[in-house]
Amino acid sequence: MSTDSDSAPVGPDFSQGVYASTIPDDGVFAGHVNGEAIIVARTSDGLVALGGACSHYSGPLHEGLRVGDTINCPLHHACFDLRTGRALKAPALAPVARWKVEEEGGKVFIRGALPDEASPSPALMADKHFVIVGGGASGFAAAQRLRQHGFAGGITMISSDVDAPYDRPNVSKDYLAGTAEPEWMPLKDDAFYASLKIELKLGVVVRSIDAASRSVVLESGGSLSYDKLLLATGAEPIRPSAPGFDQPHVHTLRSMKDAERVIADVTSADVVAVIGSSFIGLEAAASLRHRGARVHVIGPELIPLRSKFGPSIGTMIKALHEANGVVFHLGRRAEGYADGAVQLDDGTSVRATRVVLGIGVKPRLQLAEAAGLHIDGGVVVDTSMCSSDPDIFATGDIARYPGAHGQPARVEHWVLAERHGQVAAAGMLDIDDPFEEPPFFWSVHYDTTIRYVGHAEDWDAIREEGSVADKDAEVRYEKDGRVIAVATINRDMDSLKAAELLKP
Repeated sequence: MSTDSDSAPVGPDFSQGVYASTIPDDGVFAGHVNGEAIIVARTSDGLVALGGACSHYSGPLHEGLRVGDTINCPLHHACFDLRTGRALKAPALAPVARWKVEEEGGKVFIRGALPDEASPSPALMADKHFVIVGGGASGFAAAQRLRQHGFAGGITMISSDVDAPYDRPNVSKDYLAGTAEPEWMPLKDDAFYASLKIELKLGVVVRSIDAASRSVVLESGGSLSYDKLLLATGAEPIRPSAPGFDQPHVHTLRSMKDAERVIADVTSADVVAVIGSSFIGLEAAASLRHRGARVHVIGPELIPLRSKFGPSIGTMIKALHEANGVVFHLGRRAEGYADGAVQLDDGTSVRATRVVLGIGVKPRLQLAEAAGLHIDGGVVVDTSMCSSDPDIFATGDIARYPGAHGQPARVEHWVLAERHGQVAAAGMLDIDDPFEEPPFFWSVHYDTTIRYVGHAEDWDAIREEGSVADKDAEVRYEKDGRVIAVATINRDMDSLKAAELLKP
């Protein structure tokens, strides 16, 4: 998988020993063994050594933020237990290796890895059956965390997608650009589901939920009973109601199959009109430029992503795309597509042999509504992700959860959806693990990555430190005198610190 950071080993060779006095009381100490990155830390369990590359995208953990006995990756804010190597918080889903620490003559030596920590045999609720509807980030993370918590009952995951859970953020990034191979996309292989006894039903649609009898009815016939149900149905792309956008060469971009259809249809000889200057739209534009296609972006904002990032970052992003050959038509709306051209609301048109839609998504709430759940712009849940029905939980794009300072929020981010799933797994088992995380996402535009933590639907003030134009900045969004979100460019530690400060 491609990364946006170099995780090459740094520091001394631990097999030759380092003086114990060089290991700090706080933070971590970086080195290597036979070229493999290692970090050493003093913890409540004494000196420990772990693999130094994050199990998500190989981020350098020595550049991350230590909080207590945990270490947070600087790239995508995954969190690990320093004492055990366990992945505590998504997007990392696998532990990092543990290494044996030996102290001799005032020196610390690390020469070999320890065996993988044995997982305890599942022992909880062996007679129960949990059903997960949705095969995306939340559903997958919930299924895995249920087993990690010791759930021994049945788990059935039902997904309308024909592909097993995969790395959805890369659909519009590396995978569409052609820099991520298909085999990199699945979150886990078939053996993973078999080993955890997770029954994965792909290409299966749930027609309805009978909350009274606690069962889900399948469109293909038959039903499944549940003791607890997780709805992680995600969102679906919005198609314009204007004429012409239902033609064969007009594409949405949400699933891996969507990306494959775009890849099969678009060549370097095509002119692609991307409708929408959204995250998906702009990431698709960058990926298609990487493939050599000419790209025009049509969007209603005069500055792309201004409503998300403010004018400075939006202007910088626009300049990046223009420097890479993207042509913008901003302050404009598409009113139709016919005869190889997109008609705009000012009477002009943009010639395009292909069209990609990136005008946003809407949450899939139909099942929740039919089940009689409390809906208010999303499925209303508590901090355990439990809905108004105590046996039904909801996560990810469809969940309206208690956000910062008790304000309800519904946020469409990959990492947030994964963490929702992990919290829901605990809630389904009556384990107290309330959701208290500020949302986090990252957006990649060519060689520039923006990391964003918090949630700002609007703001009273934006305060910038550094230079956005020079791609070295921290941008804070304030409302009612309080920082509610922070965006950073090439200031990864500042992003991690902001995430800690924004916790309730």
